[in-house]
Amino acid sequence: MVKLAPGASRVPQDDTPPKGSRLVIEGVTPQVDGGRFPAKGSLGEQVVVEADVLLEGHDRPAVLLLHRALNEQAWTEVRMRPIGNDRFRAEFAPSELGSHFFSVEAWIDHFATWAGDLSKRVAASQDVAVDLLIGAEIVEAATKRAKGPAGTRLKRFARDIRSGAVPGGDQAMAARAALSSELQTAMEVAPDRAESTRMPRELELWVDRERARYSTWYELFPRSTGPAGVHGTFADLEKRLRYVARMGFDVLYLPPIHPIGRRFRKGPNNSVDALPGEPGSSWAIGGPEGGHKSVNPLLGTLESFHHLLGAASAQGLEVALDLAFQCSPDHPYLAEHPEWFRRRPDGTIQYAENPPKKYQDIYPFDFETGAWRELWAELRSIVDFWIEQGVRIFRVDNPHTKPFRFWEWLISGVRAKHPEVVFLAEAFTRPKVMQHLAKLGFTQSYTYFAWRSTAAGLEEYFTELGRPPVSDFFRPNLWPNTPDILTDELQVGGRGAFVARLVLAATLGASYGIYGPAFELMENVAVAPGKEEYRDSEKYQLRHWDLARPDSLSELIARVNRIRARNPALQTDRGLRFIPTDNDQLLAYSKVTADGTNLVLTVVNLDPRRTQRGFVDIPTVELNLPPTDPFQVHDLLTDARYSWRGGRNYVELDPGVVPAHVLQVLHPALTEHG
Repeated sequence: MVKLAPGASRVPQDDTPPKGSRLVIEGVTPQVDGGRFPAKGSLGEQVVVEADVLLEGHDRPAVLLLHRALNEQAWTEVRMRPIGNDRFRAEFAPSELGSHFFSVEAWIDHFATWAGDLSKRVAASQDVAVDLLIGAEIVEAATKRAKGPAGTRLKRFARDIRSGAVPGGDQAMAARAALSSELQTAMEVAPDRAESTRMPRELELWVDRERARYSTWYELFPRSTGPAGVHGTFADLEKRLRYVARMGFDVLYLPPIHPIGRRFRKGPNNSVDALPGEPGSSWAIGGPEGGHKSVNPLLGTLESFHHLLGAASAQGLEVALDLAFQCSPDHPYLAEHPEWFRRRPDGTIQYAENPPKKYQDIYPFDFETGAWRELWAELRSIVDFWIEQGVRIFRVDNPHTKPFRFWEWLISGVRAKHPEVVFLAEAFTRPKVMQHLAKLGFTQSYTYFAWRSTAAGLEEYFTELGRPPVSDFFRPNLWPNTPDILTDELQVGGRGAFVARLVLAATLGASYGIYGPAFELMENVAVAPGKEEYRDSEKYQLRHWDLARPDSLSELIARVNRIRARNPALQTDRGLRFIPTDNDQLLAYSKVTADGTNLVLTVVNLDPRRTQRGFVDIPTVELNLPPTDPFQVHDLLTDARYSWRGGRNYVELDPGVVPAHVLQVLHPALTEHG
């Protein structure tokens, strides 16, 4: 801490008084790390901008939101409204993909200040003759800034106001003219901005397409879509598309579709020696047939992949590809660019490890190589190649093990030409690292949802994700299972656990996904006690799934996804509010659209074995519900309807039947979507 000499001041002392604006603009949101990174928005979504505008004394500020797309020169201006405590708010809806910029400008609104004081004096029955003269001068000055008919109207108002100041004039009539909404609107059109203040830097907003905000993912292995014991092909996968689309998914995510290495190929259950004919791990990319820009010939050809993309699109599905920047020992890069890989002291190449796990069939790239520029360029060319084939969504494997600056460079470069591309970060790592990857440009992010199983844990986690500053840049994508994740809850909880986790994922998050058919067929056997990996995992072998099993959750999944499609409140991560219950096994929360017309209440029994009962305390005032009168709720899962009254209502959920309510609230202030 710097100590000042006695009598010294931190304010520079000279003979020239400082000149500057009386206004201070601060606390502008959304703003990520002081503007270092862009905030995120999407088409069809209102962007809410707020700012603190400070001004000493009793003068009132006028505040504008300025926004423009990257290719626009002129700013669009939106008047910001006060919301209390010197804070102002406005919204805009971007209509183009890509970079947008916004700023805040303010000036002293002498007319609004004068009108506010006049209304108080009129209410106190004071003589306002002098005040009317002051107001007339303010309006007359505005006539010089107004154009055409607007100026004529202002001159008329100025005459009417001045007429009340002459002896015998009608002050009441003049005051009514001065305080009319028509004059207020006219003055806002012709403001005095000669000494306005603008925040010192423009803030950036990156606008994605709607699927970045709201998407429903289904992961499957194409090689398991063929007849029992036969390696599936893209043609076999095409026959599965209708099944996936009928369940209401819009993104079909495929693990790596590239050739698989032979050396150190893994066998069933991650055994170190694969037998002849065993397919190996899809993530051991590269073989004699090619690498990251090639297709596994057992799946088909590049042409048959193109056909798959067209067939998927016809079913309303978009295909997402896995982007795994790693190689098998047989990848062509090993021979062509040995400098891209790290060698150990014994001369062997360092394979991937996550102690105690070992991945002998995978070699990571050495991002610290002296040839890093060539490596980066080649990896970028892989993304460009698949974009040229028609892919616009990438699920990125383990991005947290590659340099931050690499991802910022790659994603910004791709976006410059293809702003519609979506990148999902599969990074189960430290929270701040996950968040930094989102700041760097990843469109969506995996989360810790799979391991949050208590009401307190879920509420704490999603409260953090759903509020600024995290919500300004981090879009969660919730997965109850993946090929790598079979939680204890799913292993022991039975059908009730699977249904509860489905409902939680689909209603807490605007984007969610499942790994199927393992999820809908409730696959729950781990490779060993205490492990989260599946026994007989598809990662290492072919599986044949009986999709017609009578206990399949496919019809329930389809219903849940229809509920999401028909209720806009579930298509955004905004508007989430947790609701108190008197039973810690019951988690209750609401989601509501910004305009308040669609309100969904969800209550989930977190106990997969036992019926749980309790009262839910609805915040009626905050949710615009009648505090004492009855209102109807429609359970969109079972089609049952209940009459609720006031804030405290009883629920009883049996996990053996349906462990959740997804309730659309019906009353005259709301529009039914479900």
